[in-house]
Amino acid sequence: MTTSKPSKTSTVKVFDVSDYPAWDHFVSEHPDASVYHFSVWRHVLEQAFGKSWYVVGAFDEARVVAGIPIVHMQSPLFGNSLVSMPYFNYGGILTRDDECLRPVLEECIRLAKQLHAQHVELRHLKNVFPQLPVKTEKVSMWLTLPGDAEALMKSFKPKLRSQVRKGNKNGLGVRDGGIELLDDFYEVFSKNMRALGTPVYGKSFFQLILEAFPKTARLVVVASPEGLPIAGGFLLGYGDRLEIPWASSLREYNYLQSNMFLYWNCLKYACEQGYRIFDFGRSTVGQPTYKFKEQWGAQPVEHYWHYWLDEGRALPQLNPQNPKFKLAIATWQRLPLSLTRLLGPTIAKHLP
Repeated sequence: MTTSKPSKTSTVKVFDVSDYPAWDHFVSEHPDASVYHFSVWRHVLEQAFGKSWYVVGAFDEARVVAGIPIVHMQSPLFGNSLVSMPYFNYGGILTRDDECLRPVLEECIRLAKQLHAQHVELRHLKNVFPQLPVKTEKVSMWLTLPGDAEALMKSFKPKLRSQVRKGNKNGLGVRDGGIELLDDFYEVFSKNMRALGTPVYGKSFFQLILEAFPKTARLVVVASPEGLPIAGGFLLGYGDRLEIPWASSLREYNYLQSNMFLYWNCLKYACEQGYRIFDFGRSTVGQPTYKFKEQWGAQPVEHYWHYWLDEGRALPQLNPQNPKFKLAIATWQRLPLSLTRLLGPTIAKHLP
């Protein structure tokens, strides 16, 4: 790989495996870091999806001063790109020295050209590259938590409290745990993804994350009065924030308030574990998922997705709202569940 020098003391390069301990130490001390910056994702994404994971960064002598984790996404159907980070809401560059921003970006572009990528996508919560094309349609919804679940419940409007309590009245059960709940979670998740017309991740992806973060990754599963799994959430904590990157509920049980009961128990767990922020995940402002999260008191945190585009390329539109995918979504919704579970992981691994 090529290297460049932004100053007399800093060297920008694609990190070697031997550099990862220094990178992880840098991430652990950086106030803007997310759990998705750590090098453990190299193993998770290679094992689950066969994707190549890199860190492009800057060293000042033996100390990391900037860097960005980035994944090579390549398929005949969805093209060739570098993304930081695909599959998740967060990624982007971390730096101790803003003078490293441009050199690290330039090194990312060099890597993209070397891999014949058509674009680079960098997911930030700050407008760190105002010179680049940017998308700002997405927000994360964050709820500041009080000291305990009782105080949180009191903060809700009467209608919301009533909906939550109906879960108990309707005889719903709830369990939280680890890998022992994976089959139940995946049963709900895969059914819901088929209903949405979206290819499902393989079960091994979630198992790898649970194994990589045994203390901070958690599953919450809601059961019907008959004991059937009808809603499930995947929780991942880092620092003072607990995120729910994946959640699903079966529509035929919505009348039991299973989805509300799921989210309440996830919030309750967050309070009990001492988290200060509950991250409901990504939404588009004004859409139904945004309004659902807003009713809990969550506030929007703007996303800045920055792009380098190969000459003549337009901004990518890999999202369900793209008219090109409407027929594919409708077709997928009609496929047998067993077939979507078989074919879905092969497709989903290429969707950033």
